[in-house]
Amino acid sequence: MKVDDLNISIIRHLQEGRKSYKIIAEDLGVSENTVRSRVSKLEEEGVLEIVGLVDPEAVPRHRVVMVGVKLTTMDLVKKGEEFSRVRGVVSVSVVTGRFDLILVVLLKEGFGLLEFYTEEVSRLQGVQSVETFVVYKSYNLKIPYIF
Repeated sequence: MKVDDLNISIIRHLQEGRKSYKIIAEDLGVSENTVRSRVSKLEEEGVLEIVGLVDPEAVPRHRVVMVGVKLTTMDLVKKGEEFSRVRGVVSVSVVTGRFDLILVVLLKEGFGLLEFYTEEVSRLQGVQSVETFVVYKSYNLKIPYIF
């Protein structure tokens, strides 16, 4: 799917997740049906997903950590997909540098770092090492609530 300027404009408007299609259409000078059909097509193609996000610092007894993962294999995409299905993992990125993957992980009371590593990561093959970065303060970080 080609993401054109109108699609980008609609996506920008949808950053305010409760904005009506009618208001978006009026601002962009197109019909409400055009906005509705564009949004549907963007969702169908996997370009756009409309979800509620939370500020993890505002949710009591929850913490975000970033985890750098060094693998023993070069099958980075397959391993990235495996990690994306691990409990607590919000996102996985295949990256350059000293790590192969960077994870964003949401922890909560009863599911902390110990449980994440011993119950989840330990089940995966091909992990050479991990390094944890505890997020003390974040700016503009919003994540889906996954628990």
